[in-house]
Amino acid sequence: MTWISLKLLRALVTMWLVLTFVFFVLRLSGDPTMVLLPDDVDQATRDFYRAKWGLDLPLWEQYTSYLRALLQGDFGVSFRNNLDAFQVVWERVPKTALLGLASIAVALLIGMPLGVLAAVYRNSWLDRIVMSIAVFGFSMPNFFLGILLILIFSLKLRVLPSSGSGTWQHLIMPAATLGTGFAAQIARYTRSSMIEVLSKAYMRTARSKGASLGQRVVRHALPNASVPVVTVLGIKIGEMLGWAVVTETVFAWPGIGRLLTSAVATRDLAVVQCIMIILAFTMVMANMLVDLIYGWLDPRVRVGRRAQA
Repeated sequence: MTWISLKLLRALVTMWLVLTFVFFVLRLSGDPTMVLLPDDVDQATRDFYRAKWGLDLPLWEQYTSYLRALLQGDFGVSFRNNLDAFQVVWERVPKTALLGLASIAVALLIGMPLGVLAAVYRNSWLDRIVMSIAVFGFSMPNFFLGILLILIFSLKLRVLPSSGSGTWQHLIMPAATLGTGFAAQIARYTRSSMIEVLSKAYMRTARSKGASLGQRVVRHALPNASVPVVTVLGIKIGEMLGWAVVTETVFAWPGIGRLLTSAVATRDLAVVQCIMIILAFTMVMANMLVDLIYGWLDPRVRVGRRAQA
């Protein structure tokens, strides 16, 4: 079995496990009609909607029907607004994608330069300052940082909007909130990886050939040190989508994170399942992309894959 086929098989199994777990947990968490319908609705009306949504069927039959519908591209219908669940979720994807990309950009633009500086000037006052900032950023809860930014830049200075997504200015604080903790982790991993690479023999060879510090770092050290960072990047993309739930709620950002919060609260099963499938697919594709970037950064990985194939 080729490397790509094995990866695709693992991806399919992972997504099946995720949707199976979410399916059963949601249905064991309570009756959606108790949340979506008024308290004074009679039992006959509740039974009508339970039959309409297929909730009166045995659990195993609901599961098999759901799998058959998924294979046909049918993600179900939102209980709350009677619209196609995929359409409801897909309308929010661009906002979350924009926030995620901006957050990753913030993390890389801040984290990698700080990590490189800390490694190059190891055990200096600059190294200690950078690592102190990294620990502080990593320890800061997202919701607290978001509220703090709102208090400073929206209520006190009045230079940035506190909620919404109408302009590019609305993106600044949510991206900074979501990207700060990630930047701290990137800085720590970059520093550790750079310290290891800087001690290699080929770095001493480059120095003996007259290469400047900047050339040694950019051309020789950074590409090799980036391999572990790429691994973390692939893992953290999934974590950032999870933390986006908190960030989007704090800043009223209209993405799938905020939609997930409201859908869980109202037990809108089809919408929650659709969101979880998209999140699982994103994480799987991110990990596959990481493997491809591995081969580009480190040719030895490509050789290993050919040997396995």
